[in-house]
Amino acid sequence: MKNSLAIIIGFLIFGSLFVGWKISQDLSPAETATAPQQSEGTASSTIEFNPPTLDDVPDGPLGESIKYGYDLMMETNTIADEYVGNNLSCASCHANGGTVKDEAPMIGLTAVYPEYRPREGDVYTLEDRINGCMIRSMNGKMIPEDSKEMRAMIAYLHYMSEGVPSGAEIPWRAAKEPKQFPVPSVEDGEKVYAQSCAACHAADGGGTGSNTGPAVWGENSFNDGAGMSRLTKMAGYVQKNMPKGQGGTLTDQQAIDVASYILSHERPEFKGHEGDWPKGGRPADIMNKEKREQVKNGTIDWEELVTIKK
Repeated sequence: MKNSLAIIIGFLIFGSLFVGWKISQDLSPAETATAPQQSEGTASSTIEFNPPTLDDVPDGPLGESIKYGYDLMMETNTIADEYVGNNLSCASCHANGGTVKDEAPMIGLTAVYPEYRPREGDVYTLEDRINGCMIRSMNGKMIPEDSKEMRAMIAYLHYMSEGVPSGAEIPWRAAKEPKQFPVPSVEDGEKVYAQSCAACHAADGGGTGSNTGPAVWGENSFNDGAGMSRLTKMAGYVQKNMPKGQGGTLTDQQAIDVASYILSHERPEFKGHEGDWPKGGRPADIMNKEKREQVKNGTIDWEELVTIKK
């Protein structure tokens, strides 16, 4: 009797173990199937460049402000002429209101500001950044933060940044690290300009229109406190975007040559140079009045200007 009971108990234990094993086997395919779903979720989190259309702006005052912000970006020098001191618009650098991926886009800016800026040595809001462009690239004056114009530009940038989460790494933003360029030649740059640039920007650099071919030197261009007044930054922008519709066709040498030629010309002088880079690190390649004089005198050290300091 005892032996029979032991056999029965043994069968029950074995049966329990078999059922447990069978259940685990049945569950494992379902668990395995969840792995690709997780990886797909990770892949889908990649931010895509997909600016919304103005056709979808909301009705009412907000939509009107967004559209006005776009108009301001496109025609800054005429709509907001009281704040602009030259013949440029925001779209002179940020094509089609900052919606073109490879031409200084502004999509996603609301996700990265406030941001610390070494040039100013301070944390900048998006309003600060706009006004930085107004007093440098536009050679004008700041737009009051409570004005209709500033509110509209901020509304537009928020609308164009929908879907980009705060703090996101935006893949289409310009690289922070400068590129090493070869030593430039102003003489060769003049030839590149005549061949590839003069048709849009005019032989005298005065431009043919704020968006069709903005002034690249002279009183109607950006001043020497603008980011574009840096030799390597200008070369990088030119190489990536110019000639219009043929970005990426200029060699490193051609890009730095034409940048040196453009920046060797006179332009408005920024009055706040002494306040820039208050914590050190001022780039050597800022083409200010002193550097332009050195070009004229033939004493400028081009190699120093294109050498990246580590």
